[in-house]
Amino acid sequence: MLEKVREIFKKEATAIENIPINKSFEDAIVIIYKHVHEKNGKLVTSGMGKAGQIAHNIATTFSSTGTPSTFLHPSEAQHGDLGILQENDVLLAISNSGKTREIIELIDLKNNLYPQVPVIVITGNETSPLALKADCYILTGAPKEVCILGLTPTTSTTIMTVIGDALVVLLMEKIGFNAGDYAKRHHGGYLGMKSREISEK
Repeated sequence: MLEKVREIFKKEATAIENIPINKSFEDAIVIIYKHVHEKNGKLVTSGMGKAGQIAHNIATTFSSTGTPSTFLHPSEAQHGDLGILQENDVLLAISNSGKTREIIELIDLKNNLYPQVPVIVITGNETSPLALKADCYILTGAPKEVCILGLTPTTSTTIMTVIGDALVVLLMEKIGFNAGDYAKRHHGGYLGMKSREISEK
């Protein structure tokens, strides 16, 4: 069993190393910075199922590091939650297949409300309907899932998380986010205490 664990970790590590690194990361940062930090909009993330959980995590991480962000469930968006979207926002949509019906419909609804809101997509399929609707798309490399059935989102969600982490760190550097800034947004718990200690040195 331990050998199987090592094999799983190795496959996921290899998938991370094979994430295509290109100008799309820079393009995404430019878009987010312009709309959130220059136009006072916010980053709105969305995804369905497991990808939605990753999108939610990316939103909370961005928010705690100086870039206002929120998660919008694509199905709830069709029942009024789309109203959270404003004209200077950015939409970050995640779908491994790039064919998720609810996400494609979300972009169509967004276009009906605020067509000028740019769309950044994280996907494993550059020819998918979702990628074709995006202003900028970041590819996952379409890794094979480590799930024994090859179905359950496992490796793909790991990759989505890593890409989200990269975007967060790049934007933190661009806005000069420091420990003092972090402490103002994360007062409680160990991280709140540690950030205050660092900022006071």
